[in-house]
Amino acid sequence: MSISSLTSACSFLGLKSRSLNLQLGFYSDNDSFHGAVGPFPKKTRFSCRKFSVSCSTISTDPLLVKAARGEPISRPPAWMMRQAGRYMAVYRKLAEKYPSFRQRSETTDLIVKISLQPWEAFHPDGVIIFSDILTPLPAFGVPFDIEEVRGPVIQNPIFSEECLKALHPIDLEKLHFVGESLKILRQEVEGRAAVLGFVGAPWTIATYIVEGGTTRTYTTIKTMCHKAPHILKSLLSHLTQAISDYIIFQVESGAHCIQIFDSWGGQLPPDMWERWSKPYIKEMVDTVRSKCPKTPLVLYINGNGGLLERMKGTGVDVIGLDWTVDMADGRDRLGTGIGVQGNVDPVYLFSPLSAITEEIQRVVRYAGPRGHILNLGHGVLVGTPEEAVAHFFDVARSLKYDSSFHHNKVEEPKLVV
Repeated sequence: MSISSLTSACSFLGLKSRSLNLQLGFYSDNDSFHGAVGPFPKKTRFSCRKFSVSCSTISTDPLLVKAARGEPISRPPAWMMRQAGRYMAVYRKLAEKYPSFRQRSETTDLIVKISLQPWEAFHPDGVIIFSDILTPLPAFGVPFDIEEVRGPVIQNPIFSEECLKALHPIDLEKLHFVGESLKILRQEVEGRAAVLGFVGAPWTIATYIVEGGTTRTYTTIKTMCHKAPHILKSLLSHLTQAISDYIIFQVESGAHCIQIFDSWGGQLPPDMWERWSKPYIKEMVDTVRSKCPKTPLVLYINGNGGLLERMKGTGVDVIGLDWTVDMADGRDRLGTGIGVQGNVDPVYLFSPLSAITEEIQRVVRYAGPRGHILNLGHGVLVGTPEEAVAHFFDVARSLKYDSSFHHNKVEEPKLVV
């Protein structure tokens, strides 16, 4: 398709939203883009094969991918962490039939069905695979269970050099259901949304493996930092290689973009995060960059207010902000040279719809018109009204960046009915 044809198609498909259009004034050193972009036209279905990481072009990439790369876009793309899950009635009904989380997250048909539930209901700009950061553990020698009350349970925690012998290179054949699911999801959304894969960061995965499951204090692994640093370094190095291979596997299976969850990185003091998490994330990023140079990488840390500037040094394309960081402050600290994701407080989705609209507008205004992916500051909470989630995406689709220049001054939004 030629550029002119694509422009005409996008213009034809631009939708008038039920919500108000938000125009944002901004200054940019680059040419700006103006126009409304709705869902992209359906394209030829992908065959179930390995995807080339360099096959996409600027003219056909999903909106979310363009935003992650900092390209000019007409509005911020939107998706939600945990957008598939227990707040949805269709998920709860399916979970009654298949009560095991491992079964739901390790069976291709169920993964695809659950991943597409929010896509079919709300049409977000990103469709994330239904999985878990612990899913790859058995593939490199760490069996685990998920119990109803305790949650994840690592059967053989690693605490000694002898324990390290159980680890082996990741066997991606044991994760075939992940690859198969991503290929099918890529076919199903047909370019109308980005297919998102995700992994846990080495430090976060290590906390489960060392602690034997979930923890509130992290005393065992934090003590290991001082009492047995050589064991922890060996574990983190192994995880770094295994997770890097897993990211590349997801990209080659069809993921447009990968989110790295260092969920428990915020439990470390900043200087310890610099030593025990950042270098391993950076090594992963460098490895993936060498194989998948066009794949955007997003880094999210829960409780990252003290780590933002340090997170930039990992080399990722986008930094996810949790809701405790004001978007204006986050942008001021990070600058405009890196993308941001977030960061509406998930509890806003329990508020009146007018309050949700105002908060989305505020977040988008301060995030700026380049490199912003609209999201929550954490995952969707259980009990969240589906009407509120639908409204979130309706408002996101109604936003429109103003293409005029305002000399570095961000003006108040102009609402156009």
